[in-house]
Amino acid sequence: MLGAVCLALLLGYAYGCGQPAVPPQLDTRVVGGEDAKPHSWPWQISLQYSRSGEWRHTCGGTLIAPQWVLTAAHCISSGRTYRVMLGKQDLSVEDEPGSLAVGVEKTIVHEKWNSLLVINDIALIKLEEEVEETETIQAACLPPAGLILENDYPCYVTGWGRLKTNGPLPDVLQQALLPVVDHETCTQRDWWGSLVRATMVCAGGDGVRSGCNGDSGGPLNCQREGLWEVNGIVSFGSGWSCNMAKKPTVFTRVSAYIDWINEKMSEN
Repeated sequence: MLGAVCLALLLGYAYGCGQPAVPPQLDTRVVGGEDAKPHSWPWQISLQYSRSGEWRHTCGGTLIAPQWVLTAAHCISSGRTYRVMLGKQDLSVEDEPGSLAVGVEKTIVHEKWNSLLVINDIALIKLEEEVEETETIQAACLPPAGLILENDYPCYVTGWGRLKTNGPLPDVLQQALLPVVDHETCTQRDWWGSLVRATMVCAGGDGVRSGCNGDSGGPLNCQREGLWEVNGIVSFGSGWSCNMAKKPTVFTRVSAYIDWINEKMSEN
């Protein structure tokens, strides 16, 4: 619990990290699925980029401190101008009550990010200003360094990714129950094999529920001892299908990068 406690102290928020004012309804699924309960994942952000005078959703991310968002390295392009939307439920509603658009001061991509091997797929976004906690904007906790969740541990992926392979992008935030698949299973030859490293965590793989295009960078939300932690960052899945059996969504395992996160936040 050390990571969660430290972050709660850092935030100084009334609720503390990982304690949503609106508890999530934990019985839905993303692919072919249903909407999340409004504002029940208040740390979920929409990373958007400017194109032809319009802001477009590109990735998810997680608010982990008043001025910091965690996302995937593959979500960041040096040539783009970004903003972060917080407190969003419906991306089609421009002035949604409780939402906030904040500019990006800087992006910090892991110095050993490798797009070919898809390793160290993690980045930090420093916002132009600190954001205040509200019922719709709160931070998730970080897990303790080195934490490994056991096989079948219940976690949830959230995001605005496609509802199915080559399907439409939803306007409303989605969620799916994705149980953890342990490293021994996920690295089997008929699963992901050697593509999955020790710094990753797999979840799902039942052929029904998964992350999908547009969920990248978003959190794998896992509750421990009453607090919600961001245990993973959506990294990759099956390129040809979003819900293939034995091809679970693969996440960057946040607990493997706690020292890196703390170092970059303190330096910047």
